[in-house]
Amino acid sequence: MEIKLLTGNEALALGALRAGVKVVTGYPGTPSSEVIERLLKMEVDGRDGRHVEWSVNEKVAFEIAAGAAWAGQRALCTMKMSGVNVASDSIVSIAYSGINGGLVVYVADDSGVSAGMCEQDSRLYAAMFDLPVLEPASVAEVYRLTPLAFDLSERVGTPVFVRLVTTVANSHAPVAVEAPAPPEERAVVLERDIARYTKAGSAICMDQHRDVIARLAEVGEIVHEMGLNSLRLAKARGGLGIIAAGVTAAYLAEGFEVAAEHGFDPGAVSVLRVVVPHPFPAHEVRALLDHCGVMVVLEELEPFIERQLYVEARQNGFAGRIVGKLAEPDRPPSFSRIGEYGVRQVVEGIAAALDLALPAGLFQGNDAAESLAAARPITVCAGCPHRGTYMALNQALRRSRLKKDEVMVTGDIGCTILGMNPPFHTVWNEVSMGASIGMAQGYVHAGIETPVIATIGDSTFFHAGIPALVNAVQHQAPLTLIIMDNGWTSMTGMQINPGTDETFQPPGSRRVDIAALIPALGVEHFFVIDPFDLKGSDQTIREALQLPGVKVILARQECAIQAQRRGLKAGEVRVVPEKCILCKTCIRLTGCPAIAIELGETSITIDPALCYGCGLCAQVCPQEAIEQARE
Repeated sequence: MEIKLLTGNEALALGALRAGVKVVTGYPGTPSSEVIERLLKMEVDGRDGRHVEWSVNEKVAFEIAAGAAWAGQRALCTMKMSGVNVASDSIVSIAYSGINGGLVVYVADDSGVSAGMCEQDSRLYAAMFDLPVLEPASVAEVYRLTPLAFDLSERVGTPVFVRLVTTVANSHAPVAVEAPAPPEERAVVLERDIARYTKAGSAICMDQHRDVIARLAEVGEIVHEMGLNSLRLAKARGGLGIIAAGVTAAYLAEGFEVAAEHGFDPGAVSVLRVVVPHPFPAHEVRALLDHCGVMVVLEELEPFIERQLYVEARQNGFAGRIVGKLAEPDRPPSFSRIGEYGVRQVVEGIAAALDLALPAGLFQGNDAAESLAAARPITVCAGCPHRGTYMALNQALRRSRLKKDEVMVTGDIGCTILGMNPPFHTVWNEVSMGASIGMAQGYVHAGIETPVIATIGDSTFFHAGIPALVNAVQHQAPLTLIIMDNGWTSMTGMQINPGTDETFQPPGSRRVDIAALIPALGVEHFFVIDPFDLKGSDQTIREALQLPGVKVILARQECAIQAQRRGLKAGEVRVVPEKCILCKTCIRLTGCPAIAIELGETSITIDPALCYGCGLCAQVCPQEAIEQARE
């Protein structure tokens, strides 16, 4: 055993290796990306017959992992909560059919929305799919439960969700780690069974539905026998019972200490720590209801356990109060369905259940600290090529005598969505991966007379933009699509995608060139621009806006961060102080963080450590006070 300081994501990666996983797939999505990143840094791909990959999207990733599990191997698929939306069609079908090997789906839910997208609770998906969920509360528990998830999956023949939230996924903690186990040598399963592996007919589907329900019930019995959901009953009956699910259990001890200062007796509380929220821990909950007079339910996001608790309470004649997210008679809900939980929710839940008086402002210090945080709009990095694309687009609209508030520019997931923020104020909306192109077609068919423009990044285009573009070509929707190709899946940590240069792809991989793909889809008006060439890009966009049908513009420059890591720069930029009049045009139009005005200085300054030398500031300076030399 070796003690290592790990994040929750790293613990899951090492837990999967310990379990002998053979195939690992996924799509980058904060806060889940670090699992595959850790495995790739360990150079696990190709070792001992293992395969690790970033797939083109979550649906494809899950199907690859499921195929390996159908063939009798152990497989892991990773994604954030939004990825479950993408993969859900295939997940529910595989759940009905069951599996032969072990299949674990790691999903990271983002309580508190630290990484963007909807604050959804993936446990609701698991309930719809009739699949079990394991919910570790700590980094060490992640490492311990991941191999158990594979064992459980294989024993029952069902996919198993392991759900982390951002706090657990990104937390660091020392963990006792065993040496990784090589994948077990297994014969590949090739089973021809139409009644199991297809959905061809109502009888087949209903039989499979019965099977998945039965498998879930079997998991429930196994979890109860193993005691995964730990129940501790107080000596005296009729007191307080707390159900703490997942990460909320990590705050109990500190919450008890705080509450004890205001009349709470920690020794008089019964606690059910829920590690497996689905299937519902009915055995343990019934024992808790029978023992306690009032209940507090601690769980982030949806009242998933709480709703089922009400059913059990009614069936078991429980007459006490239940404190949680659902309103009690004559009382408002104690907790919100929004945001993260912490010590505050533990203390306030206890106070609400026991009618304890808490001093005013007990947690006001945290609120005060948040109120002092300065508002800071998120913008693209210094040297980001998307800056030039949005500057050129804004300039093209202005020179076409179009008002920005009358031209719909749909946005998409990734770095490109930052076009909604200052100084660009270009993008109007954001829905889901690839949706910018479909939404743009909707606006076109609604009858908008001004041009409709869709913007999307390269990785997002591969993920889900291609079908929407095919649809636009088929129906000849008059729109302009701008694909911003920086060669990487940058916002989630610079992962590779199908368009990344082959130099950085795993050995034997091949690059898929968007510039070759677009004409093959039937796009007649196709342009490639350099986003660092403001004049040329502006001219091309204006030309495209005048053309009929589908127009695609590929704005191509590598992500500046990745290029700078290899010692590359687009050029050299220097300020001519005697020409600068501090008009701030460079700052207003580019918003580049490398440009600053030092106190007492009579000209702008450019930080050489940040500057990539793209020259956009030089191209907009009306005084020619900034000079650029291209590399």
